Amino acid sequence: MALIEARDINVRHGATHAVYGVSMSLDAGEIVTIVGPNGSGKSTLLRALIGAVPIDNGNITRAPGLRIGYVPQKLHVDPTLPLSVRRFLNLPKRVSWAKAQAALARTGVDHLATRPLAGLSGGQFQRVLLARAILNDPQVLVLDEPTQGLDQPASAAFYKLIEALRDELGCGVVMVSHELHVVMSATDRVICLNGHICCEGTPDVVTAAPAYRELFGTGTGGALALYRHDHDHSHHGHDHDHSHSHEPAE
Repeated sequence: MALIEARDINVRHGATHAVYGVSMSLDAGEIVTIVGPNGSGKSTLLRALIGAVPIDNGNITRAPGLRIGYVPQKLHVDPTLPLSVRRFLNLPKRVSWAKAQAALARTGVDHLATRPLAGLSGGQFQRVLLARAILNDPQVLVLDEPTQGLDQPASAAFYKLIEALRDELGCGVVMVSHELHVVMSATDRVICLNGHICCEGTPDVVTAAPAYRELFGTGTGGALALYRHDHDHSHHGHDHDHSHSHEPAE
């Protein structure tokens, strides 16, 4: 059974259809990335999948008792608040020191536990947000443009961390990204969205699809300068041979 399955869903913003006729599913151990131009409904779809926004038509089923970890696109923290990383992990529910440290260690920032949240770099803050999202050992990890504002090396490192957590936790991952050139190396399936699903499949299939090229072009200015990601399907499709080429797709 899929962890989350959407069937022919529509979501409105006022009189406008933000998402329409969308069907998709997420399985355990799978990384699904939603890409699309600005205003294409990516974040709306993500929030609909986890029940944060209502749908107008269709239906969404979630596995009973599904545990979801969520990393938002942006989180504003008042810099004048004397809030440490450790205290932040206690919001909204107190967790033990051992559990907090274990989550921070998993995301590579356990050395920051006593640091003030306001003094963290963008990359450190995102890893703290990720640690908070995995406190309850989620079955589904949901990330909305988690590396916005990070440079490419930091983004690539963050996506490698997501892959490692997927392997460790066995969770399904669904994320929105605009960084096509980085994220293609760390995903099993891509959904190209522009209100509706234009195309979907493995990174190589999607980047060759006419609908994808129509939305993102065929130049080498970043959109198609993807890292090759060859899948080894001998172990349920989730173990990867990371054979990367830095050549852009033709």
